[in-house]
Amino acid sequence: MRHATVFLCILLSAAMYGCASLILSPVDYSWPVESVLKPDEKGKVEEARYSMTFNVKPLLFAETGDSVHVGDIAFRMIRDMSGYYFVTAPKFKNVYVFKTDEGQLKLDSKILISENGIPAPAFNQRPPYIELLNGKEKSILLNRSGMQQAVPQGGQK
Repeated sequence: MRHATVFLCILLSAAMYGCASLILSPVDYSWPVESVLKPDEKGKVEEARYSMTFNVKPLLFAETGDSVHVGDIAFRMIRDMSGYYFVTAPKFKNVYVFKTDEGQLKLDSKILISENGIPAPAFNQRPPYIELLNGKEKSILLNRSGMQQAVPQGGQK
């Protein structure tokens, strides 16, 4: 009987060791460059390089109140080191920050950039930040919490 108990304890210990969580870190989820995504007539965009598709109509409606006219908009998207997606488009007032959830992108935060809209947005990686470029205006460093600081023209802080 005692051998059976010892054997059972060893078996349970081995099973529990096999169930221990495996953690690989650190992980850098960032995309090296932004993606420019043009939606189809149904509002679906596809990022083939990263095997990702999603519908932008809810985002367009949240920003403009119109989700019908999606064809002429080039959405700008980049992913930061922590895995958050930053999305905006020309004339948007905000940069939207999404996190992944089961089969969806879930809004994490909305960062107001300009009440007049962003005429020519573009994203760059500036670890640990995302840099938002806007034509000749000062670029802005972003993280998922919001604006961090403006970067002087010429690029360096």
